[in-house]
Amino acid sequence: MNRARSASGLITAMLSTAMLGTMLAGCDNPIPSEAGADAMGFSAPTAYTIEHNRAVAKALNLTDGQLQDHADWKEAEKGLIARDDSLLVKTENGTEVWNYPSYHFLQGGAPDSVNPSLWRQAQLNNLAGLYRVAEGIYQLRGYDLANLTLIEGRSGWIVVDPLTARETAAAAIEFAWQHLPKKPLVAIIFTHSHVDHFGGVDGLFDQMEPEGLRVIAPSGFMEEATSENIIAGMAMGRRAEYMFGKSLPRNARGHVGTGLGIAPAFGSVSILEPTEIIDSTPQNKIIDGVEFVFQNAPGSEAPAELTFYLPSLKAVCGAEVVSRTLHNLYTLRGAKVRDALKWSAYIDEMITLYDDAEIFFGTHHWPIWGNQAIVNTMKIHRDTYRYIHDQTVRLFNSGFTAQEIAEQIELPESLRGGFTNRDYYGTVRHNAKAVYQYYLGWYDANPANLNPLPPEESAARYVEMMGGEAAVLEKAQQYFNRGEYRWVAQVLNHVVFAHPNNPSAKALLAKTYDQLGYQAESGPWRDAYLSAALELRHGPSKQGVQIQLAKGLLQKTPVLEFFKSMAMRLNGPKAQGQDMSVKVVFSDTGETVLLRLENAVLHYKLAKEEDTADVTLRVSHRLFLSMVLKEVGIKDTLFSDQLSVEGSVLDLVQFFLLFDEPNAGFNIVTP
Repeated sequence: MNRARSASGLITAMLSTAMLGTMLAGCDNPIPSEAGADAMGFSAPTAYTIEHNRAVAKALNLTDGQLQDHADWKEAEKGLIARDDSLLVKTENGTEVWNYPSYHFLQGGAPDSVNPSLWRQAQLNNLAGLYRVAEGIYQLRGYDLANLTLIEGRSGWIVVDPLTARETAAAAIEFAWQHLPKKPLVAIIFTHSHVDHFGGVDGLFDQMEPEGLRVIAPSGFMEEATSENIIAGMAMGRRAEYMFGKSLPRNARGHVGTGLGIAPAFGSVSILEPTEIIDSTPQNKIIDGVEFVFQNAPGSEAPAELTFYLPSLKAVCGAEVVSRTLHNLYTLRGAKVRDALKWSAYIDEMITLYDDAEIFFGTHHWPIWGNQAIVNTMKIHRDTYRYIHDQTVRLFNSGFTAQEIAEQIELPESLRGGFTNRDYYGTVRHNAKAVYQYYLGWYDANPANLNPLPPEESAARYVEMMGGEAAVLEKAQQYFNRGEYRWVAQVLNHVVFAHPNNPSAKALLAKTYDQLGYQAESGPWRDAYLSAALELRHGPSKQGVQIQLAKGLLQKTPVLEFFKSMAMRLNGPKAQGQDMSVKVVFSDTGETVLLRLENAVLHYKLAKEEDTADVTLRVSHRLFLSMVLKEVGIKDTLFSDQLSVEGSVLDLVQFFLLFDEPNAGFNIVTP
């Protein structure tokens, strides 16, 4: 019994993924709804918010309800073959993964609770279906955050980026077969290492087996695709709930779109090992009779990324290097800051490499037709990233801090005259801060910010110095009444962190976040503000991790990535003075990992059979994974011939008690 219990504790403490579920927990002090609030408590837009959004509409020359007359609408609908307005996708156990009808409210002119520019982008992104881009190129849009592209070869289909989830990819490909010849899948191209571009790959094979399949990806793809979520996945997943508005209702006071697309699907994810790597530019390949010219673009929008050109069709796939939005140099879910200078240079290279292109299609949004339009769009994006980079560097070399730069930097008129690079996803403000961070880090050189007090302690002192809770609330209400919502949010954040059970402070802060969300042009900014308001009213996400959804991904993750994550969960204070070695032998794969605890640090490496350890755990990789996913418990492992322990079971138990379980639902807007 001890043997099984120790091994189960080992596995379940080690790993998880970023696929977070959501369930709202009740607050200790619920916030009463005010007049004009909707069923979830979201307040009505104020006169200042209404005025702000109408000014945006006027400045952009938006005509409510007549977007269908605009060139973007016509391009977004060009080539439509069919759409399924009732598209609803669920997992095998009935959990909803995708609900396209929930976005049918995106009709007509923008309501007062949505920035009209974001509303316009959301309406365009909401045009879903199967589209013919050119002879032999088809796209399925609106089945997930990204697009699934089909390129017809001599004998079969080449798939580009099979979405986030198995369920949405299966629904998309099934819909395609209703309208296109159902031929074999001969190749898959993963344009980059973000999960919305590879996670749904298993869904392609629900109706056919991947025999002899070519899998093409950029250099570093597997390492980047698996490592990001393994290392920082728990924190990223929690933050992604805010960035993508996972908990928000789909309506005019909730989530309307991400700017990059509708939203990511939350379903089963997997991956395939590439059979061919793109590691140079230009790199030519013939895939099922179709000529491809690849560009390797690492360190642009993703650490591993490629674009490609189809000379016979004069069509370029820009992946996410170029989109119909300003993208992120820093993403709000948290990730390594991207190199704006390098990103801009890749776009410049694309202009030269694909100089005779007549069709541009991306892995998000709708295509562009015509060489001049393509070149102009690429130049705008090239120069937008370069301008943000260069001006941020100019300003920080004159002593300005990240916040000061973000407040004053603005694109020149020549770069902000259209819609292709507006702040729908990334923003000029937080991208400027990203450039600052890339070069100078978090410290702004002011010693007051070198070692400040933590938020809860400083919040209490701020509130005390401002005259106490009642006085701060009274003043905050006055600022709110004048529409100064950014300042109100800063002030009330101190009150909530000092006194988190004050319902009046939480209510006014939630109402403030409502207004900031309603005014935001960026989909992620809107979702972050409104998610904060939702959690102030109803409590944070508590359900935790749906780790079973990542089984396909975990099966393909290199074994050392598991133990890398484990090392980062070691509780250093508890591990002080401990010195121990554990060998984990995977009996079915032949891999052995040696773990060594020393100086409160866990070291890990692939080991040889002759390496010795204090305790050895022998377990099959299949059982190991089943335990990670909690598919089996103690009774299943107790009598299993796939698991054994050599050495002290007690020592093994004590060893694994040194590792923390991460908190999947940590607080964000409260202490």
